[in-house]
Amino acid sequence: MPEIILGIDPGSRFTGYAVLTEEKGKLVALRCDVLKMAHMEDHSDRLKYIFDQISGIIKSNSPTACAVETPIYGVDPQAMLKLGRAQAAAILAIKNNNLPAFEYYPKEVKKAITGNGNASKDQVAFMLDKMVTLPDEKLKNDATDALAVAWCHYMKGKGLPGVTKKKTHQNNKKSDWASFVADNPDRVKGA
Repeated sequence: MPEIILGIDPGSRFTGYAVLTEEKGKLVALRCDVLKMAHMEDHSDRLKYIFDQISGIIKSNSPTACAVETPIYGVDPQAMLKLGRAQAAAILAIKNNNLPAFEYYPKEVKKAITGNGNASKDQVAFMLDKMVTLPDEKLKNDATDALAVAWCHYMKGKGLPGVTKKKTHQNNKKSDWASFVADNPDRVKGA
């Protein structure tokens, strides 16, 4: 049975998702789309929608694993809180369906695809277009990001160096603060 990976780019207004598999030696994106919640006023309604829709996508596509992008930091604490909640709604849907959930940092995903952790969205989309058979319609950014997360997970399973598969959240390890400081020296105030 081929591996089927559900990739998710969580967001409180738009959540991208993609279903990736291998067919006859080629990677194929079976589904790539975006859950749209911008029209919903209540944040808790958006979270329920994410949970319900991801649960439905899981039931209709039977993935063997799920890969979720982990939001790292942002300028607005409220926005980060909402992103974290959106990620939690997606992970809860995954775990509620007894599937493994793996988290990947955005830079890790970009580096796995382009070799550069600071690559632009356009560079990532260009590379994915070369490596994956895509649906005919033009993909929205959030769907492309979700496909990139699924691709990263697939390549990790193939032993791609530099990709770290995580089953725990980034804040569960003390070393992650040191990594954050090293990656973001301009965001840390001196003592």
